[in-house]
Amino acid sequence: MSASRRSGTTDELGPDEPERAGPTDEDTEDIEGTVNTEDTESTEGSMDAGGSDLLAALLDGMDAALCAFDADGVVTHWNREAERILGWNAGEAVGRRGFAGWAVRTADAEEVEGRLMAAMHAAGRQVHEFALVTKDGGRILVRTQSAAVRGPDGKPAGLYCAFSEVHAQIDLERSIALSEALFEDASWGVVLVDADLRPAVVNAHAARALGIGRTAVLGRPLGELLAQGVEELESALTHVLAEGAPPAPAEIWVSVRTPEGEKRRCWRSGFLRLASPLAEEPVPLGVGWLFQDITESKQTEQEAAQLRFRVNQLHRAARAAAECEDPGEGATVHLDFALAGFADHALIDRVAGGSLSDGDGPARLVRAAATPSGQPGPSHLTGHAGIPVRYGPGHPALQCAERAGSVRASAGTAPPEAARQWATGRQWPPDTVHSLCTVLRSRGRTLGVVTFLRGANRTPFERADAVYAEDIAVRIAAALDLEALERSAE
Repeated sequence: MSASRRSGTTDELGPDEPERAGPTDEDTEDIEGTVNTEDTESTEGSMDAGGSDLLAALLDGMDAALCAFDADGVVTHWNREAERILGWNAGEAVGRRGFAGWAVRTADAEEVEGRLMAAMHAAGRQVHEFALVTKDGGRILVRTQSAAVRGPDGKPAGLYCAFSEVHAQIDLERSIALSEALFEDASWGVVLVDADLRPAVVNAHAARALGIGRTAVLGRPLGELLAQGVEELESALTHVLAEGAPPAPAEIWVSVRTPEGEKRRCWRSGFLRLASPLAEEPVPLGVGWLFQDITESKQTEQEAAQLRFRVNQLHRAARAAAECEDPGEGATVHLDFALAGFADHALIDRVAGGSLSDGDGPARLVRAAATPSGQPGPSHLTGHAGIPVRYGPGHPALQCAERAGSVRASAGTAPPEAARQWATGRQWPPDTVHSLCTVLRSRGRTLGVVTFLRGANRTPFERADAVYAEDIAVRIAAALDLEALERSAE
């Protein structure tokens, strides 16, 4: 059947003429033309509709307000953010010529539209600030970025104008400026740690504190950057990722690897959980870690607290010893008060025969008092038999008596078994690792030696410890000298 018959018309041959076996060339052209035209129109229509929907979705999904004008200044596009800021919806805005009388005060319309339309003939984007009028009659200051929209011939066909509230733009610029300043000029360390607890961004100060370059630190596990304190730091980061920022800064002690060896540092650290602002639900991007080195101030604070405690102990010991009728008991009181926070064990060795004057031969020492080596308890007086202690040549206590000065000794980093042999060979408790021997002097004579001992869980004795031990030794020596005078008087 021909195309004309299918369309319901009668041809010239009449109804009794037999049909031809196939369509003629004329019929074929007619059919093809009809089919192709319908398909093309349908496809173009769907593409146009799809493109319009896509454009509308893109415009409405933008975070910035956007409007567009044609070459005559008529509004052609108006997105939801523009509606949110000014209150005018797209139906009310599209089709209006310029902003005069509705989005801009009439007195300002000429200037505003002139500066906007000038963007069609300018190179690049033009930035301006305008006071626009909201639908409810209020005024709002916006910052605009305008640029020309060119047609296929390259000539300006209109312009687009993106705008946002000035305070929002300023907040954004401040945030960007703050980020750049933190990662360039901040006087404290700033590290962005990703969800895998690996540094993602590091500022110059933090890189110097870690003793490594800014790029070399990125993506490396924290255990490769710090020798000690990694567990505490990772625990803090994990807590922040799960629970959020802590209410106050935390002081974390770490050991940093340097060319000179490991250095102990104290970092006052603050943590912030970072979440993506683009997601509907908070998605953790990592942790912002800010820290400041307070090692020197912390050490000064600890030293001051330690000094106050030690002075208080000396004062308490003096008052307690003053109530002892036996001067020897007063000496042990001084020893017991001195041990608190200072040492694990202590020994008092007296010179055999009473005293040792300057220039006398090698000293022989007799144990006078000792603290229990098994469990804590008060010192007890010993050595009533007067048998000298079996100190070998070069023993720190003998050196102390001969030199009339303090002597420090330590097993250092020796293995546990070697440290045990080192201690027992010097007649000390087997758990001893560090020792400090201080001479007991009174009235120009050496009366003996007081020895303080520390285990492996303590640090070696330092110069400040020796000064404190010498203060204790002066008081113990005075008590022992008084005891000797009382015995001689009897």
